[in-house]
Amino acid sequence: MSATITAFPSFGASGTSDRAGYRSAEIGAVVRETQARTGAGTRPARMRLHITRRGRAVLGTVVAVPLFAVLAVFMLSGGGAAASGSAGHIHFEHVTIASGETLWQVAEQVAPKSDPRDVIADIVQLNDLPSTEVMAGQSIAIPTQYEH
Repeated sequence: MSATITAFPSFGASGTSDRAGYRSAEIGAVVRETQARTGAGTRPARMRLHITRRGRAVLGTVVAVPLFAVLAVFMLSGGGAAASGSAGHIHFEHVTIASGETLWQVAEQVAPKSDPRDVIADIVQLNDLPSTEVMAGQSIAIPTQYEH
């Protein structure tokens, strides 16, 4: 029978061969060499955010669209009208229609210097009449510009 004996250098203080110490030293040297070559383990990895042109466009759109929407709402709503506690009371002169009387005759009586067609149109609009026909006993409001 034959045997091959491999001798390891001595690392211990006693002068005997220390196989475990040799392997630890060899592994440590390899690890240190790898760390020195790659820079791993010496400092924490820094991550930087690099945004592309398309990413900037998307980000700008995501921010701009809601801002424009809010601006459009404010511009289109235009500030609401504030209601006040005091109601505007407008008093009109009223005329009661006599039997057989027409709006043309009423218009000539209340505004003799104005065109009766304009006066009739204003009376119809103010009283919300469906037509120019009126009935006897009906009370008609006269627009303020034609009052005496």
